[in-house]
Amino acid sequence: MAHDRRTLLKSAAVASLVPAVGLSVPARAQQPTLKVGVLNDQSGVYRENSGPTSTACVRQAVVDSGIAAKGVTVEVVQADHQNKPDVGSTIARQWIDRDGVDVIVDVPNSAVALAINGIVREKNKVFLNSGAGTTDLTGAQCSPNTVHWTYDTYMLAKGTGGAMVKAGGDSWFFITADYAFGHDLERNASRFVTEAGGKVLGAVRHPLASTDFSSYLLQAQRSRAKVIGLANAGTDTINSVKQAAEFGVTQRGTKIAVLLMFISDVHGLGLKAAQGLVCTATFYWDMNDRTRAFTKRVLPNITNNYPSMSHAGCYASVLHYLKAAADMGPAAAKASGADAVARMKAMPTDDDCFGAGTIRADGRKLHPAYLFEVKTPEESKAPWDYYKLVQTTPADQAFRPLSEGGCSLIRT
Repeated sequence: MAHDRRTLLKSAAVASLVPAVGLSVPARAQQPTLKVGVLNDQSGVYRENSGPTSTACVRQAVVDSGIAAKGVTVEVVQADHQNKPDVGSTIARQWIDRDGVDVIVDVPNSAVALAINGIVREKNKVFLNSGAGTTDLTGAQCSPNTVHWTYDTYMLAKGTGGAMVKAGGDSWFFITADYAFGHDLERNASRFVTEAGGKVLGAVRHPLASTDFSSYLLQAQRSRAKVIGLANAGTDTINSVKQAAEFGVTQRGTKIAVLLMFISDVHGLGLKAAQGLVCTATFYWDMNDRTRAFTKRVLPNITNNYPSMSHAGCYASVLHYLKAAADMGPAAAKASGADAVARMKAMPTDDDCFGAGTIRADGRKLHPAYLFEVKTPEESKAPWDYYKLVQTTPADQAFRPLSEGGCSLIRT
């Protein structure tokens, strides 16, 4: 069955290609051009779970929206923020002030995302975040111009941390990326560990894009914690897991909890190293007929990768924005990003990646979260056949309650 699905996906390579970045579908009538900017990591630690694949998914959303048939031109541009808030901020301001970008999409790295969040609100444009995890985007720094689509640190911590404690992992030590995302993830995971009856024995923080985790792993082992929680992402996660395997950490009975893991991370590790790891995600390409159909359409435009949940979020958020823009009129959508986001919130969401859903008043997109376990090499029947479903958290339980976020948009 998995082999048949793989054959089906590969057969899509003969399909017609999506328009290239920066190209537009000619409009049939005089309509303002909507311009979408994909801002992410094109060359660093998050390239595989954002990067060019996010851009391909955004282009696919433009095609699937059917907006060209309504006489609306959509242009897609991309840029590399290099995981630096100052670089990301400069690009965002140039895009908006000089190039007329209406929507900024993706933006992994929470420090960069929070900077973009402020700029987009100031300029009254639209920010569709998929790649960053900080809950501040729907909490202390919530904005009428922002939708936080795919995941956040609350969801990840609740989905993985609580499950590990229930399975017997009741003492934890964290290895944490030293910036907003890592801090937020560690804080949320610690909360769910302690609420479930576990204890946090300590934590150590590492710079972004670290290559040597030996000292951090030794500190974690000295704590005698049953679980080492990795509050990092991308190649930092891959390097952490690989070096833990080299040190024989799991052979001594210690569990590794990967609080954020993308399917590209599993691919980079290989099933021999990754088997048995658990992770929480909101999308898996082989989840159902609709996710497989989406993957079939976008795969011909992706090089050496499969879509992860962050890529799916880029697709789904842009698709919903374009539906809202078509509904209210592209001129009105360009004139006020806040009005465009308000229209997005007023409309139910539905797409092949996440199914039916809603967007809350604080900008949080709601959909189920899934706890997956990585298959063994023997269980995997085809390339990228990596996950088996362990449990599902319903949409109304997966994310932080509206009452706990402290968002200023919520009227009490």
